[in-house]
Amino acid sequence: MRSNRIRTTVLGATALLAALSLTACGAADNGNSESSKAGAAAPVANTIDKQATSQPESASRPRSATPKASATEAPVTNSGTKTSGSSGSGTTKHTAPPAKTDANKAGNTAGTATSSAKTATCTGGNTRTSVSKVTRPINHLLLTVTNTGNRTCYAYYAPKLRFDDAQAVFPILEDSQPQAVVTLDPGQSAYASIGLTGEPGAGPAPRKATHLQVNFAGKNPGSTSGTAAELNLPANTVWDDNGFVTYWQTEMSDALQY
Repeated sequence: MRSNRIRTTVLGATALLAALSLTACGAADNGNSESSKAGAAAPVANTIDKQATSQPESASRPRSATPKASATEAPVTNSGTKTSGSSGSGTTKHTAPPAKTDANKAGNTAGTATSSAKTATCTGGNTRTSVSKVTRPINHLLLTVTNTGNRTCYAYYAPKLRFDDAQAVFPILEDSQPQAVVTLDPGQSAYASIGLTGEPGAGPAPRKATHLQVNFAGKNPGSTSGTAAELNLPANTVWDDNGFVTYWQTEMSDALQY
């Protein structure tokens, strides 16, 4: 009986010791848990601080809403196209060309007036040339040249004629030289007469021709200017080496008096 009581006492003491041990462990565990929680929170805070401090300085600054213009922007070209200074983009901006001022308009008008006031030499390119048969004087043709250009032209000296494939230029009648160079405004005409033959029996026999080439004299004596006029002669035209052509005249009557 006594031994049972001793056993009960021992078991009770053992149970008490176990309870005390569990209480101590629980207190220790509670303390460890709080420490663990505090310790776990600290790294999170440290992580946030590191992320905040690790951001580049440019990210923390506010960006400007409007970018600054490039200092290397190319100038406006004459075509009104302005090219970006950056070689990477390759884009272009189109701007309107500068408006013409009244001074520019006046200068252009003056330049046009000056250009149109210039004169030229009468040639086959700026005139219309024709040849016709006349009844008086006999054996004569009338050569007419009309200024078809938009500028005044000078009909220098006398026309230089070739019948068909003749090698030599048809003789010029020096006595028909006018006092001044013939000047033709647009639409005006000048005249020269062609004496087809000379005195009968004075030279080679007359021969027929179907084609006449008219070359125009230049400003310098003996020179030829511009393109020639190619004409068909009236039917049954006969000429010889003793004929002549007059200088250009302002009046038809002056040309036909020779």
